[in-house]
Amino acid sequence: MMIEKLTETVNFLKSKIKKKPRIGVILGSGLGHFVQHMQIEAAMPFGDIPNFIPPTVEGHSGNLIFGAVDGVDLVVLQGRLHYYEGHSMATVVFPARVMALLGIEILIVTNSAGGYGDGMNAGDFMVIEDHINLMGTNPLMGPNIKELGPRFPDMTEAYDRELISVAERIFRSQKTFFHKGIYVGVTGPTYETPSEIKMFKSIGGKAVGMSTVPEVIAANHLGIRVAAISCITNLAAGVSQNKLTHAEVTETAKKVEQKFCSFLKEFVTKI
Repeated sequence: MMIEKLTETVNFLKSKIKKKPRIGVILGSGLGHFVQHMQIEAAMPFGDIPNFIPPTVEGHSGNLIFGAVDGVDLVVLQGRLHYYEGHSMATVVFPARVMALLGIEILIVTNSAGGYGDGMNAGDFMVIEDHINLMGTNPLMGPNIKELGPRFPDMTEAYDRELISVAERIFRSQKTFFHKGIYVGVTGPTYETPSEIKMFKSIGGKAVGMSTVPEVIAANHLGIRVAAISCITNLAAGVSQNKLTHAEVTETAKKVEQKFCSFLKEFVTKI
C-alpha cells in the first residue's frame, strides 16, 4: 500500500536527521549546483533510500540532501523522476510526498523549460503563475489516499500568490531579468512540434516542460504551499530555427547557475 511505503521511507529518513526541514526544494535539469551553497547535514543517493528509484536522465544526480542555508532547514531533491522514464505517476510524485510528510511547509519546484513567450531568450527565468496539465493523466487518479488529502483538491491557487510576490521582489532587487507566466506540462520525451507550440501559445502558455505539474498537484493535495521557477534553457520549436537537444538544456542551465543559486539562496531565507 502506498501509505505504508511512504511511512517506511519517512521513518527511515527521520532516523538520519536531527532537524525537521521547513522548506523542500526540487532541482531540475542542470540546476543541482545549488546544494554546494548548503551546510549539509546528510546526503543520500536515491538508491540508498527505501522505495526511492534513481533517475536515468543526464543532469539529474539523484540525491536527497538535508541541510541549511543561512539557518533555514531544507530538504533538497538533487534531480527528479519523470513520467516519460516509464514510471507510474505515483512513483514520480513519491519523493515530493515524502518531503511533505517530513513536515515541510513550502515546496519550491524548479525546472528547465522551453520558452515561447514574447521576448523570451535562452537563459531567462520565469516565475510560474499557473499551469496547464496536458500530460493526459494525474497523480491523484485511482482510489484517494485520504491520509494525504481530499478526493477533489482545489487548484485555484496551485502556486502561492504571496510566494510569487516574494520571488518577483528578489529577482528585481538582484537585477535579474525574469518573466511571469503559465507552464504547460507534457509527457515527452520528444520535444514539441512547431504546431504544438503554436497551440500552447494560443491557450495562454509561455513555457513548456516534462515535469513539475505532477509534483505541484501532489503538494497541493497535501496542503503544501508551492512556488515554482523555470529556467528557460532553450527557445521552443518554431520560435528558434535550431534543432533542440538536451545538451543545450544542460549547457544553458550551467551558464545561469550562479544567478539561479543567488536567487534561490535569498528566496529560501525570505519565505
